[in-house]
Amino acid sequence: MIRVVVSGALGRMGQESCRAILDAPDMILVGAVDGTPKNNKLGQVLGREDIDIAVHSDLQTTLQQTTPDVLVDFTNPKAVFNNIKTTIDNRVRPVVGTTGLSSAEIEYLKKAAAQRGIGGLIAPNFAIGALLMIKFSAMAVKYFPHVEIIELHHDQKIDAPSGTALKTAEVLAEVRGKMHQGLPTEYEKITGARGGNYEGVRIHSVRLPGYVAHQEVIFGGSGQTLTIRHDSISRDSFMPGLLMSVRAVININELVYGLENLIFE
Repeated sequence: MIRVVVSGALGRMGQESCRAILDAPDMILVGAVDGTPKNNKLGQVLGREDIDIAVHSDLQTTLQQTTPDVLVDFTNPKAVFNNIKTTIDNRVRPVVGTTGLSSAEIEYLKKAAAQRGIGGLIAPNFAIGALLMIKFSAMAVKYFPHVEIIELHHDQKIDAPSGTALKTAEVLAEVRGKMHQGLPTEYEKITGARGGNYEGVRIHSVRLPGYVAHQEVIFGGSGQTLTIRHDSISRDSFMPGLLMSVRAVININELVYGLENLIFE
């Protein structure tokens, strides 16, 4: 059995993760952490009175007391780096769904994991469909180098653009290279109207109630356009990929960025 602790257990993704792990036949949820637990009984929060797990606020203590194999982190961009550093220092394998880590922070964590010989995963998105969207977009940009990204999320998301949009832009730029799109003399009458700019790829972030996680990659060519879109209608769309990740990191000895590196050849 794979022993798992969930950090950010009382958040929406954290609760969904706890339910998935509790129902997985090869996993056992041994601990739950949340920065400001309003209710320290996880079973009451999940509506499962048979679950007798207390929610604690201190990650270090929880890791030492529960001795997990894997930590799942769905917290926030301000906390995630220290959480994963603490996890690796305790020789626990991290599976990170929290976005907002900088490239420098990811590199630091990769080196820390390598020094301890443990595996882990930082995943901008656990939805298999979203990973296929990125893969298909990398194929398309070879033929349609003019491309923009629109990502749409719920209005409680802290960071913009999303980790998935950034990952998509990185992959597109790696395949296509940096280039300027649009009219060279264009200007914005309202700052930000043309979105963010990553190596010439424009990224537009929408935040509205009613959305979960959605993204479309729009390619333009002579007399035609191509749109590749993925929609997560509910948060359980992320759970098959999350459980796959928990199982996968047990058998690797490096910290990997992107679930696609574990499931696609």
